[in-house]
Amino acid sequence: MQLADAIDRLLPQTQCTRCGYDACAPYAAAIAANEADINRCPPGGSATIVALAALTGRAIVPLDPACGVEAPPTVARIDEARCIGCAKCLPPCPVDAIIGAPRHMHTVLTELCTGCELCVAPCPVDCIAIVPRASVADSRSTEPTTAANRERFIQRSLRIERRAAERAQLLAAKKRAAHST
Repeated sequence: MQLADAIDRLLPQTQCTRCGYDACAPYAAAIAANEADINRCPPGGSATIVALAALTGRAIVPLDPACGVEAPPTVARIDEARCIGCAKCLPPCPVDAIIGAPRHMHTVLTELCTGCELCVAPCPVDCIAIVPRASVADSRSTEPTTAANRERFIQRSLRIERRAAERAQLLAAKKRAAHST
């Protein structure tokens, strides 16, 4: 697991799934197990491929075009005038960079957004666009660090697991109560 952890630390932690894995850690584990190539991370691009090649001893190969193309960092932007507050963009965001509530306008916290694009497809009114980070006229538009991305993703995952366990306990208690009456 040490190799997988070292590989995971080299990945950009956008959690975008473009590599074909659910997140960066499973992709890192697949690389460590020789089950995946090192060229499947568009956000990391050639710099990540070179770093992964150095770490794993594999040959440097071009980015797999089936996964996407290398591009400058991006962020999601919500057209607030078109947002209907459906909240469908909230669950897919792997780092909780979108805030809002049902039936209220949502917004992207630019300083947290990894540009993963996972919020775009669920939007029923197509009010989310992916734009170059450099085009955002926002003083907080600096790109989040990989460590911060990883920590936000882990905390979000733990919160989801905890809520699922709490819900399962509640349902089990209700079931027991129903059978005892």
